[in-house]
Amino acid sequence: MSELYWLTDEQMAKLAPFFPKSHGKPRVDDRRVLSGIIFINRNGLRWRDAPREYGPHKTLYSRWKRWSEKGIFAQMMVGLAAEHGEEKTVMIDATYLKAHRTATSLAAKKGGVDA
Repeated sequence: MSELYWLTDEQMAKLAPFFPKSHGKPRVDDRRVLSGIIFINRNGLRWRDAPREYGPHKTLYSRWKRWSEKGIFAQMMVGLAAEHGEEKTVMIDATYLKAHRTATSLAAKKGGVDA
């Protein structure tokens, strides 16, 4: 597996204004969790495949889910894009498609369409 990814102090300083206020129990280390979320998304891994250095995979998923539903990550993207002053819409797509293992043999079956 590739090397682990860690956000720098400079990157964390740019992201910190977008973090929601902690209510009650303090959040676990933001750098560790956000670095883990980025690592998972960048490498297309399942949450349960997160390296242990980023903490429990359930913590990574829970933070990603909560902050996504609240629009925190969207606010981060808009805020960071606004710093550059460009008048363009920038889109980041972290989706990927998986084909079932039998998908490649569909054309070879009786009645299939020849390519």
